[in-house]
Amino acid sequence: MTDRLDRRALAARIAADIPEGSIVNLGIGAPTLVADALPEGREIILHTENGMLGMGPAPAAGFEDPDLMNAGKQPVTELVGASYFHHADSFAMMRGGHLDVCVLGAFQVSQRGDLANWSTGKPGAIPAIGGAMDLALGAKSVFVMTDLLTKSGESKLVASCSYPLTGVGCVTRVYTDRAVFDVVPGGFAVRELFGTTTREELEALTGLQLM
Repeated sequence: MTDRLDRRALAARIAADIPEGSIVNLGIGAPTLVADALPEGREIILHTENGMLGMGPAPAAGFEDPDLMNAGKQPVTELVGASYFHHADSFAMMRGGHLDVCVLGAFQVSQRGDLANWSTGKPGAIPAIGGAMDLALGAKSVFVMTDLLTKSGESKLVASCSYPLTGVGCVTRVYTDRAVFDVVPGGFAVRELFGTTTREELEALTGLQLM
């Protein structure tokens, strides 16, 4: 194993933690890779907010169906027993607490579990909240999938979010390319380190005291 997991390896790591029988929503972007990494034989039902329950992995090249898309407009497949419904009904599922897990990307996650993932707040930035607020507050567990650092080297794990918030105190666990963190009272607890990464290195990169 290298010191950093690539996105497909990280998606597989997240998939391994999703309990049997869960109803799961995968956010736009990297989280959609989790659909292709779900353990064979484990019953996990995927939900997409544009109105589908029972979504399958991405189709093989040449077998895309333009009527089968996820919320990120990517082609998907349907599993036996899949169902379709109105967008409003889909959001009622999200807001009503019927999802067990959602996997979302992030710009920042605070040590209190606050999530910022829809805007950097910069002038002219295009807002892209989508269903993230509903998912962050409606799902029983919120898993975040992200790189630990931005392209400019800043930590996405922070003491307090400086970007507009998606949800307050909503994040359960953060999966990064260098380590997995649980959000616990008092801050981030290191759950798993990848490769030769150490807790001391993570504290130097994030500027946070980790548990």
